[in-house]
Amino acid sequence: MVPYAVGVDIACRMRLTITDLPADRVDRDDARECAKLDESLQRGTCFGKGKGWQRPHDHDVLDEDWSVTPITRHVREKAAQQLGTSGSGNHFVEWGLVRLPHDDLGLTAGTYVGLLSHSGSRGPGAQVCKRYTDIAMQQLPPRYRNDGSLKHLAWLNLDQEAGQEYWLAMNLMGRFAAANHEVIHRNVTRRAGAKALAVVENHHNFAWKETLGGRQLVVHRKGATPAAAGDLGVIPGSMASPAFIVRGKGDPQSLHSASHGAGRRMSRKAAKDQFRWSMWKTPLREQRVRLLAGGLDEVPGAYKDIHDVMAAQADLVETIGEFHPRIVMMCGDGSPAED
Repeated sequence: MVPYAVGVDIACRMRLTITDLPADRVDRDDARECAKLDESLQRGTCFGKGKGWQRPHDHDVLDEDWSVTPITRHVREKAAQQLGTSGSGNHFVEWGLVRLPHDDLGLTAGTYVGLLSHSGSRGPGAQVCKRYTDIAMQQLPPRYRNDGSLKHLAWLNLDQEAGQEYWLAMNLMGRFAAANHEVIHRNVTRRAGAKALAVVENHHNFAWKETLGGRQLVVHRKGATPAAAGDLGVIPGSMASPAFIVRGKGDPQSLHSASHGAGRRMSRKAAKDQFRWSMWKTPLREQRVRLLAGGLDEVPGAYKDIHDVMAAQADLVETIGEFHPRIVMMCGDGSPAED
């Protein structure tokens, strides 16, 4: 296992809830309706590095055994505070329109209102990554330990205690990240008066034990989503472009994987240097997107064209629907997502 190849934000993931709200709800100009949906995002979760709730939410994940490793025991209180929060950087929660061209997901073809979120295991996941990356680096020979280009590829043997601890901690962070999304969606949909009709969700920044070519391997998917035959997933673009609901085709050459999202065209610093908010007011309005908060480094121009990305991986996933953002909530502080 390579902890840093899983990533700092362990089990960062997508969750899409398709709701029973009328399809025109997110496009109405009715101030009262807009205020209710805005408020559901603004109060149903919170954004920002290190942010948490003063009154934590309940979830069964907090009743699990967090003492399986020293670091998970240490971060248990932080996990309780951050359950149902969204982080910063490229993490978001947004209302939009879901378009299903064919009957699927247990629903008839049509247009629906959906809630889409992107976040992970927050501060607890970051501390787990740091702890076991440090241990892995300490085990490297000195010539590699001081090599900045290689030291983050330090690995842990799963037959040894540290590797076994990391595996337990990583999987607990995966369950915590899933619970995090579940609480966010529960809070936001309740405030909006919506009920769930269908849910699609999937990890990235995670590792799985899988059998490929007759061998059991540990497959690291940093910035990649599982795409085994039949796997459902959501691949996002940007705040002004669609996310794609997909079903994996199981291509063994890609290790049953596909891209997690559009991917950045430039660094955060380059985006801040190149763009101004005045450049994006009209494009966002033309796409009928209302941005409640978001960093300048997250504007659409900072990302690749999601349509080009999807065309390039048509052999990896089948598109079964699209999500078009309408009301977008992000952190707005421009800080990195790895918190």
